[in-house]
Amino acid sequence: MSGTAGPDDVGLAEGAPAPDFTMPASGGRTVSLAGLKGRPFLLYFYPKADTPGCTKQACGLQEALPQLGRLGLTVIGVSPDKLPAIEKFAQKFGLEFPLASDLDHAVADAYGTWVEKSMYGKKYMGMERSSFLVAADGTIAKVWRKVKPEAHAAEVMQAAAALR
Repeated sequence: MSGTAGPDDVGLAEGAPAPDFTMPASGGRTVSLAGLKGRPFLLYFYPKADTPGCTKQACGLQEALPQLGRLGLTVIGVSPDKLPAIEKFAQKFGLEFPLASDLDHAVADAYGTWVEKSMYGKKYMGMERSSFLVAADGTIAKVWRKVKPEAHAAEVMQAAAALR
């Protein structure tokens, strides 16, 4: 699949305006850039609900939610999963923040997280575990690519505290 745009080709860098989005989310919610206007938020992209790395990342952010809330930060998870799978994942692990369904990966494309991956020599398109801290003014304050699930919540807290 040569010629496929990767995350570095998208040009989504710190200081750039956050791409627009509107997605259905867990708990019957809808999340959108317009709905978050004037508030900082973390938009994190994960490959698949209820898999080991994604569970570790989501549970770490859930655990950090009280501190992130005190920093005024909203957390939103995004995957290409269908809403029923997302709802089941959220309920199973008590995830209170919205998990959004980007079924057609349009939002992932806009953020440069729908990328060519390779497993056992087979190439396919999939979600890169990435996060974007968006400042209250709608610009990207921090970008994390190829996130390590275990340490991510602490990294987000540190970056969110620096926004204040």
